[in-house]
Amino acid sequence: MNIVVLMKQVPGTSSVGVDPTRGTLRREGVPAQTNPYDLHALEAALALKEQVGGTVTVVSMGPPQAEAVIREAYWMGADHGILLTDRVFAGADTLATAFTLSQALKTLEFDLIIAGMQSTDGDTAQVGPGVAEFLDIPHVSYVREIKGVAGPEVGAGTYPLPEGAARLTVTADLGDTLLIQDVCLPALITVTKDLNQPRLPSFKLRKAVADKPVSVMRAEDLPASPKPYYGLAGSATRVEKIFPPERTVVREIWEGEPDELASRLAVLLREVVGK
Repeated sequence: MNIVVLMKQVPGTSSVGVDPTRGTLRREGVPAQTNPYDLHALEAALALKEQVGGTVTVVSMGPPQAEAVIREAYWMGADHGILLTDRVFAGADTLATAFTLSQALKTLEFDLIIAGMQSTDGDTAQVGPGVAEFLDIPHVSYVREIKGVAGPEVGAGTYPLPEGAARLTVTADLGDTLLIQDVCLPALITVTKDLNQPRLPSFKLRKAVADKPVSVMRAEDLPASPKPYYGLAGSATRVEKIFPPERTVVREIWEGEPDELASRLAVLLREVVGK
C-alpha cells in the first residue's frame, strides 16, 4: 500500500501577528513545530505499513525551513519526503493550499492519503477534504479508529464495492455519534488525536537517514491547470485578525465547614438558574 501523509509546519507559539497589507500570518522569527495532529496521521500510516506493507511518503508545503517536518518524519520511519516550496505558493489560504497539494499528489501513485484533522494555526479542517475534492476521490473526516483494510473483494463490507476495489474500514467521530464507514481506495482520511499515540523519533533512524534527500517541487513541476489557485493570488479569503479566545472562566476557592459551603453553593446555583 502506497500511503501519502500530508504534514505541515506550524508556529510553536500563539504570539503570531498578521501582515496588514497581505492579510497573512507573520511567521518570520516565530518558533516552529510539526502540526501535532499530523503526527497522529503519520503514526497511522506507519502502523498500516507495518500491517500490510508498502511505503509512506510525506508531503509538506511551506518555506524551505519546513524541510524540518520531513526530517522528523524520516526519524519516525517515513520512506520518502516531498517539500512544495515556491514564492508563488506564499500566502495561500485553505483553497489554494488544497489545490497546490492536490496538483503535487497527481504526480504520485497512492492508495491512501492521511492528514491530521486540522492545523493548530488555522483550525479550519478544510484542507484535507479540499484535497480530496480536487482529486475527485472519496474522503472521511475525523477518523478516530482504523478498523481494517481489505483487498479487492466484490461486495465486501457494508455496501457493494466496485469490482477490483480495495477498501478501508474506519470509525469517524461526528460529535454526537460514531460512524463506521467503508471507503473505496484510493481515498483520503483526516484523523483525530484519539486515533493513536505517535511514536518517538528514533535516534538510530536519525543517524541512518542523516543524508537522506528531500525532493523539492516548485510551481513549474506541477501539472498545468487552466485555472491555478496558487498562493495569495489564488486565495479566496484573507485573514483580517488573529487573537486568542477570551477567557470567560472564573475560578474561586472556598474554604469553610461542609454545611456552610453547601449553603453557599445552593445560593450560587439559584442565582445561575435564575439568570
